[in-house]
Amino acid sequence: MRVNDVPEIAQMSTPEKILFVEDLWESVSSKESEIPVPKSHKDELDARLAKDYSPGELLSIEELQNRIGKRK
Repeated sequence: MRVNDVPEIAQMSTPEKILFVEDLWESVSSKESEIPVPKSHKDELDARLAKDYSPGELLSIEELQNRIGKRK
């Protein structure tokens, strides 16, 4: 469907169209569990999490405070 397919939308002013899109997005996002996530997206997310997350690289609170102190 295109904007010009719905004359009522096509005739709206830009601010009216923005409000309409906001309302439309709210109606879609309120049912996000109904929005399918492609397997390729899940696979990509899993790969990024596996690559970037390593508990061994986390700083202790003391190390973090020490680094912050060195910047001052």
